[in-house]
Amino acid sequence: MIPIRDDQPRFSTPYVTYFLIAFNLLIYFLEATMGPRQQAGLVYELGMIPARITGLGGAHHFSPVAALLPMFTSMFLHGSWMHVIGNMWFLWIFGDNIEDYLGHFKYLVFYLLSGVGAATAHILLNPASRVPTVGASGAIAGVLGAYFLLYPRARVLTWFVVFLFYLPAWIMLGYWFLMQFLSGAASSLSTPNAETGGIAFWAHVGGFIMGIVLIKLFPERKQRYRYGAW
Repeated sequence: MIPIRDDQPRFSTPYVTYFLIAFNLLIYFLEATMGPRQQAGLVYELGMIPARITGLGGAHHFSPVAALLPMFTSMFLHGSWMHVIGNMWFLWIFGDNIEDYLGHFKYLVFYLLSGVGAATAHILLNPASRVPTVGASGAIAGVLGAYFLLYPRARVLTWFVVFLFYLPAWIMLGYWFLMQFLSGAASSLSTPNAETGGIAFWAHVGGFIMGIVLIKLFPERKQRYRYGAW
């Protein structure tokens, strides 16, 4: 199921969401200009590799900064145009309402912490993996988790095969989370430690849960509705 748009109103301009989308697209454009060896080197240098953090799987020793920094830098790298566009599409639809709820600065902190939570979940479930993970989907999963909690009754126009219909957000996002969880469980059983690569489903699960937790801890911004006053 692919979301097309939602009907949840917002009362401010989502500058941080716009910035994140533009920044991710710019970074991937720069990646796309590199040769294959340069791209691979960048991914292995700035992608998040669990074994570098845990010290398992025969990974070489890295300083704490070199091991942990990719938990942040990996959020802004992508593997293909479809990868980055798909992620940014979800951020475009759901990010503006979470930024509207939190305010710009808190939303940016929320986004980054969601990404760290997603990376942590991936590390815990794949501690010896030496495969680098990249992508904003873990952080965006946090946005989805927050939206799921705050706006469960918002309607999301959804495309499924040849059908186009509205679904309550709790159904659409609940289905998405269930698919990530089941896919993560299946991948763990078939390819332990994710040594073959693929989609980091547990990062999506971890990010979604992190978003639910954080949105309960972060207060709603003050005077949120002043932009909509007559």
